[in-house]
Amino acid sequence: MHIIHLVTRLLRAGSEENTIETCRWQAEAGHKVTLIHGQDCDPWWQANPVPGVELLGMPQMVHPLDPLADMRALRALRTTYRRLRPDVIHTHQSKAGILGRLAATAVPDAVVAHTIHIVPFEGVSRTKRAFYIGAEKLAARRTDVFIGVSEAVGYAYVSAGITRRGRVHCVRSGMDLGRFRNPELPDDWRGLLGVRQGNMRPKVALMLAAFEPRKRHVEFLRAFARVADTLPDLKLLLAGTGPEEGRVRAEVQRLGLQDHVVFCGHRPDPEALLALADLSVLTSQREGLPRVIVQSIAAGCPVLVNDMPGIGEVVQDGVNGHVVTRDDLDGVVARMRGVLSDDVALRRLGSGAMGTDVGDWSLEHMGKRATALYGLPAQVLPMERAA
Repeated sequence: MHIIHLVTRLLRAGSEENTIETCRWQAEAGHKVTLIHGQDCDPWWQANPVPGVELLGMPQMVHPLDPLADMRALRALRTTYRRLRPDVIHTHQSKAGILGRLAATAVPDAVVAHTIHIVPFEGVSRTKRAFYIGAEKLAARRTDVFIGVSEAVGYAYVSAGITRRGRVHCVRSGMDLGRFRNPELPDDWRGLLGVRQGNMRPKVALMLAAFEPRKRHVEFLRAFARVADTLPDLKLLLAGTGPEEGRVRAEVQRLGLQDHVVFCGHRPDPEALLALADLSVLTSQREGLPRVIVQSIAAGCPVLVNDMPGIGEVVQDGVNGHVVTRDDLDGVVARMRGVLSDDVALRRLGSGAMGTDVGDWSLEHMGKRATALYGLPAQVLPMERAA
């Protein structure tokens, strides 16, 4: 069958990686796969195409809310759908999720699926919450199946009255877990940390996150700066790219954290960075269930994260990491300082991470389960795991 996937932006981040891996599995299974993306696209994807997956750019679709551009994108999507005549339209992310499903009226016989990578109406103002819920309810009229990357994000859609329980299914965000088991240190670890031959490795905290406002790099750094002098040997690695990088770099200079913070850029070896890290930190305001949390635990690196939907499905506070209240960044820093100062506690958390079963996040499970759901659009299915 011909499957269209639709994303607002094709960057090198979690939801895009999830989508690409689903496309890869489906192409390898013999399906025709087209991935439509909006104006923002990392050139890396064109330079490293996935065999069997056609990339199709749609410049009319932009990330910010823009009524005129959004109407143009809606018309362009309808035209494209009529031309391609897909069997399945599978939307991802907020903007593409709304426009892509509204445009699906152009091909009434197509099965329409939507993956909830993140709950767009949580952690926002009342006005935005009302807008997002209204838009989601409208798009839900042309949605046959909802797929949540965690049980919690699916439940959020049910609780908000967007859909009913029987139409939401939990399919974990798949990844190559094998590469994260017992990873080796990166070849350039001494250069990254500024460690000379013969010197001991300092404590390392790692944040693997795209530079976007919701990741809250700047807010975290401001909280960290208040106690940085109590952790003189700590190295904080920031790995990723994104539109906020310039602002974050400027903030590091302003706060005088140059000796603490290392910008790693986008790395093809996140598993090696996790081998180097004592603690994996994520301070996002909104997420689904971040892939980096699963990857960190698979690598035996304990995590420190703000509480978000789905976190409790893999992070056990005090066992394989710590969960701090969503808006308490000072609490994150305080817990980070406490853990990194206690080698016994750090080893215990590392052992807890290594002992955590993350098998539900395999690539095979994700691709097979998501594709199977396309064939059952009109039935009320028992959830594989209650959402």
